[in-house]
Amino acid sequence: MAIEQLKKVLEIIKSQPVGGGGGGKPTVERMRAGMEKVAERVASDVKCEPVDAGGVKAEWIVPPNAANDRVILYLHGGGYVMGSINTHRAMVARIARASQARALALDYRLAPENPFPAAVDDATAAYRWLLAQGYKPNKLVIAGDSAGGGLVLAALVALKDAKVALPACAVPISPWTDMEGTGASMKANAEKDPMVAPSGSNGGLFNMAKAYVGNADPKNPLASPLHADYRGLPPLLIQVGGTETLLDDSTRVAEKAKAVGVKVDLEVWDEMIHVWHVFAKLLPEGQQAIDRIGQYVLQHTA
Repeated sequence: MAIEQLKKVLEIIKSQPVGGGGGGKPTVERMRAGMEKVAERVASDVKCEPVDAGGVKAEWIVPPNAANDRVILYLHGGGYVMGSINTHRAMVARIARASQARALALDYRLAPENPFPAAVDDATAAYRWLLAQGYKPNKLVIAGDSAGGGLVLAALVALKDAKVALPACAVPISPWTDMEGTGASMKANAEKDPMVAPSGSNGGLFNMAKAYVGNADPKNPLASPLHADYRGLPPLLIQVGGTETLLDDSTRVAEKAKAVGVKVDLEVWDEMIHVWHVFAKLLPEGQQAIDRIGQYVLQHTA
């Protein structure tokens, strides 16, 4: 493991709190602005084109090696209250390049203005739009990180229930799957995880959960995919860091899905933080994890 690079990443996180610093309770506006401020620029050889995907704002992110028929629908993280195409463009471009695929990044509606199930509705609408454009399910992948990772699972379940043809595979990265935060790792890793805390300078996971769930039941399987029925879902590659507060959100989903016959590759990356992939420019393990995603996507969409 690249200890020095990881230390540098941790220093960057501490020096640039998403909540904006300056004391006081972080507002949604400050958190969104803080996340946008630290967005990495995309590589110059990647083509980016805005598009309306079934009524949802989206963007094609296309590296030069992309196959025209292989598409990753990407759902960004940000606790369902922040994040955008812009904040994740560089990371999505890296995943698309490793996967030799076109990526469709989605700006799904955010809470608290648009609480659950708006994000699920937008994700499923965009997937249906891809099918309507002529893309084949066996060449489609749904991927996402953090809240977007949970949204990947929720979208799959919603599409399955609607009897829509499912993608070849899916890739939840550090997924948030339990709006009630009942996993043991929430406490066990609270002092180790600089990215996601139950409460604190980043707005607090529980506050974000309240904003997203609104008046719905937090155990609703489309809000908390931990409680979903995974029978009939496509193969899943779940990547999670060993020091994450959300570690158990991944391990419990993997156990449930495997128990009903879903092919699950669960990768727990030792000492890695929440969505370490976003630091791929600095952290070798970030690019290694992205390369692994690329291998998985190519394997399942060949």
